[in-house]
Amino acid sequence: MQRRTLLSALAAAGATTAAPWALAQQAAWPDQPLRWVVPYPAGGGTDVLARTVAEAMRQTLGQQIIVDNRPGASTNIGGQAVATAKPDGNTFMSADNAILAYNEHLFTKLPFNPEKDFTYVGGISRFPLALVVHPSFEAKTVKEFLDYARANPGKLNYASPGNGSPHHLAMEMFKNRTKTFLTHIPYRGAAPALQDVMGGQVPCMFLDLAAGLPVITSGKVRALAIGSAKRVAALPDVPTLAEAGVPNTEVFAFQGILAPAGLPAAITTRLNTDLNKALLNPAVVKRMNDFGMEALPGTPEQFRAMARAESKRWGEIIKAAGVKLD
Repeated sequence: MQRRTLLSALAAAGATTAAPWALAQQAAWPDQPLRWVVPYPAGGGTDVLARTVAEAMRQTLGQQIIVDNRPGASTNIGGQAVATAKPDGNTFMSADNAILAYNEHLFTKLPFNPEKDFTYVGGISRFPLALVVHPSFEAKTVKEFLDYARANPGKLNYASPGNGSPHHLAMEMFKNRTKTFLTHIPYRGAAPALQDVMGGQVPCMFLDLAAGLPVITSGKVRALAIGSAKRVAALPDVPTLAEAGVPNTEVFAFQGILAPAGLPAAITTRLNTDLNKALLNPAVVKRMNDFGMEALPGTPEQFRAMARAESKRWGEIIKAAGVKLD
């Protein structure tokens, strides 16, 4: 008993002396350049937004933020790199629908657990997807689109940037809610998918406003409805899906920041605070406006709650559609 008491006392003393050292390290953070992992190639929308936000955060954090592009495996390569990194605040990542809401349902096995292996830092942005058709397509409204689809079951094709993309799963939700059948034509990226819709080779798709706003406003495709809770200021005449008669079909892409699990609370709070400040930076505001995005400031807890709710919502759709990526 005395030996146990002595060991307990020594352990307590060790903890007491270690705590100030750990707190001092956290107080000194950041004391070196930081690494922002982007799980997509350089030059894409996610990469451009990350670099814009990183520059704004650099101004308040006082350290350079190096963007590290780790594309592949539907963001799982980048996710694994961050999940296994040291939780010291020096490594974090851009995280979107794939890693936050889809992949745990699309893959039988992941190299990480999205609920347990990350610290949720905060949201960056979200942007809705729109149901668009080629200008020559006969449907001018969602009702006319559904009438055509039901009169021609299996004959109406739709494009997407690939299996498991937000665009693909948005249409799967639309099909689920409307009890219609459309044939999926997956492409290797958003650009070729959109190109074929604009060219009339495929009549329709769900298109994210970050890439699609210019082609919608120029009339190269026609938007029938927006998958958001309210109308978009840039497209005031385009109804929401709910207004068009398809309720409970809010479809949007969203992004935030994840860090390794076990990130100290003080560093998490600092990162979240500087991220929220960055979202007010004029350069970031302009970039988001250019992309048709809505900023998502808030707490780490709010970001986690949103992401886990999205995972549950999309898990039901993915299971019903039988979509798998392995």
